[in-house]
Amino acid sequence: MRVILTLALLAISVSLLAQKSIIRGNVYDGDTGEAVAFATVSIAGTTNGTTTDFDGYYNFTNLEAGTYEIVSSFVGYDTARTTIVVDGTAGDIKYARLTIIEGVSLGVVEVKAATTQARTDVQVSKITLTPRDIKALPSTGGDADIAQYLPVLPGIVSTGDQGGQIYIRGGAPIQNKILLDGVTIFNPFHSIGFFSVFETEAIRNVEVLTGGFGAEYGGRISAVVDINTKVGNRKKFSGLVGVSPFQGRVLLEGPITKFDESKGGSASYLITAKQGYLDRTSQSLYQYATVDSIDRLPFSYRDLYGKVSTLGVNGSKAEFFLFNFEDEAALNTTVFGWNNFGAGMNFKLVPPSSNLLLDGNISYSNYDSFLETPGEDDRTSSLTNILAKVNFVNFSGPNTIRYGFAFNAVQTDFQFVNGFDQAFRLRLDNTEIGLYGAYKRTWDKFVIDPSIRIQYYASQSEFRFEPRLGMKFNATDRIRLKFAGGLYSQNLLSSVNESDIVNLFVGFIGGPEETVLGIDGQPLPDRLQKSVHAVGGVEFDLAPGVLLNVEPYYKDFTQLIAINRNRRTSTEPDYVSETGSAIGIDLSVAYDRGPLYVWTTYSLGRVRRDDGEQIFPTIFDRRHNANVLVSYQLDKAETWEFGFRYNFGTGFPFTSTRGFYAREDFDDGINTDITETNPDLGILLSSTRNGFRLPNFHRADVSLKKIIEFKGDTKLEINASVTNVANRDNIFFISREDNARTDQLPILPSLGATFSW
Repeated sequence: MRVILTLALLAISVSLLAQKSIIRGNVYDGDTGEAVAFATVSIAGTTNGTTTDFDGYYNFTNLEAGTYEIVSSFVGYDTARTTIVVDGTAGDIKYARLTIIEGVSLGVVEVKAATTQARTDVQVSKITLTPRDIKALPSTGGDADIAQYLPVLPGIVSTGDQGGQIYIRGGAPIQNKILLDGVTIFNPFHSIGFFSVFETEAIRNVEVLTGGFGAEYGGRISAVVDINTKVGNRKKFSGLVGVSPFQGRVLLEGPITKFDESKGGSASYLITAKQGYLDRTSQSLYQYATVDSIDRLPFSYRDLYGKVSTLGVNGSKAEFFLFNFEDEAALNTTVFGWNNFGAGMNFKLVPPSSNLLLDGNISYSNYDSFLETPGEDDRTSSLTNILAKVNFVNFSGPNTIRYGFAFNAVQTDFQFVNGFDQAFRLRLDNTEIGLYGAYKRTWDKFVIDPSIRIQYYASQSEFRFEPRLGMKFNATDRIRLKFAGGLYSQNLLSSVNESDIVNLFVGFIGGPEETVLGIDGQPLPDRLQKSVHAVGGVEFDLAPGVLLNVEPYYKDFTQLIAINRNRRTSTEPDYVSETGSAIGIDLSVAYDRGPLYVWTTYSLGRVRRDDGEQIFPTIFDRRHNANVLVSYQLDKAETWEFGFRYNFGTGFPFTSTRGFYAREDFDDGINTDITETNPDLGILLSSTRNGFRLPNFHRADVSLKKIIEFKGDTKLEINASVTNVANRDNIFFISREDNARTDQLPILPSLGATFSW
């Protein structure tokens, strides 16, 4: 708390010391009323310029008395201008709203928002995505989705078509925090791995932080994926309807109170819905893709999301949202399903007489999942999460001070029976309180962004002090060096069956309250999961529109806690501990000029764990991973677009089977007649954990998109795609009982159509 109070006083002191005027405001799209992110805003006749944030907000401080012309521009929009008079005294804060109209090509503009941001943000292990980026990918099943795009990013490994789990620079899924409008989403991907719970057309932006992230994020030790949805159209009713062999979807949006350029205030709504029906269409369209006794592809899901947004005259806003996501998969005789419900609000306050900004969110969510397998006890997992977070930001010239706090309460209930007939019933409540402070200073050549997080875990009465640092050096106009690192912790576990390559069912468990032994056999001083990150990097503008990015990284997982799945008696501990590491290098080259967009990535990595008995690779240790993404506009009017994506990955590790045995229960003790019983089949695994590897993974996808424009903003988008165009046999699962192989999805052609207005 002292750190937060100190930073608050420092922020006020910086503001008072400035003793000069401030001009701030927002840039909005004149057609929809939506905020324009990364628009260029400058003061005419000066070198003083900036870019807007995701809310379209900009800020100029320390201005002398005078008249200033504020100019805003963005590629594809008209330039907007307004004139503001300030008196140059402290407390003189003027608000200037700018609206820009789409329709004018600004190809001659030399300074782009992305270039300015690259020089003023550290951006280590950080990739920002927009719907345009996601839709550049060949659209599997006729619809673009972030679940298809994330595996293209450097450092991210996907398990493939079915299951849809992602691993980010050596971190398991539970070690990655995925946020939707500030709410933690504990399972963002459907069992058919092509689709997520997020509607692409409703996404405003995505920030992927694969390591070294700042202190504003807490409670995870590997990575963060922060997704924000757009506001509904503030000017007119609009929407879309899409159909494909995989799913149907609807998006509706419009004003409740129409946006007024002169006043700025408005209210709007946004509703999205998706229904998967591949389990029905596959019976006629993809009969060849069925396996074993299943006469269909057994995947179904339903996603609902709604939001109401209000906007104040000075840029303050409030958003209220709710969602419900459902999924079910029936593989052979096993049925897996889950339901995720949540609601919350986000807010941003812009006080009229202060340079301090205030934003935050409050939310509730519940995630329930189950796994039913004949002859086995059902597995169930329930997780309830209540979150409240408040952030403060103060600007003063090249200085930015951020600080805030968060309250996070998690309740988990997980039960299953392991392979030794030991029943687990783990019900835990955990409360976390996090405080953070950060200071960013920008010079012409150098950017520094130190921060610290103080995390209190109530269930363990444990304080964690987690310093973090980000730096960037603009060596030349084309070369930028960067570094980020810090300490991280979390108090949430997950349980999966590591004998499988893809685990549809994941059980969630709050951090243990009982004693946990370290790999040396001694009790751990605390029972948290902890890591240390160190990430370097070089950004090199090879040519206009061509960027090379190289990032070596190291993650030291100094303490990991897991369920003791090998527990044989009730006297053995429920938990075991491990340590681990992830080391690698990611390379990417992006080319974005004219009609051609090319994105190529290569990742070399090694992920290890140490359980005190042996050092072994994790089941997601993919040594080499490469992606090529190509998008090309075939005509000047940009009504025809060709897309291509290729992914190569070396095989995942697995533990081989040594043999089988009769697992006799001896219900009658020594009097059991083993000649008349029919015991279950037991499996002997190799003593070398994950000592073998599956074959390499290859998959190529292609798509062809046609846009037919009608009157006004009405248009029809037709998308023909072929997934796994080479019909490559990639392993999904091998049954240990009979060595039967199940492959991932074969060649899947599809034709989708989206009508929008």
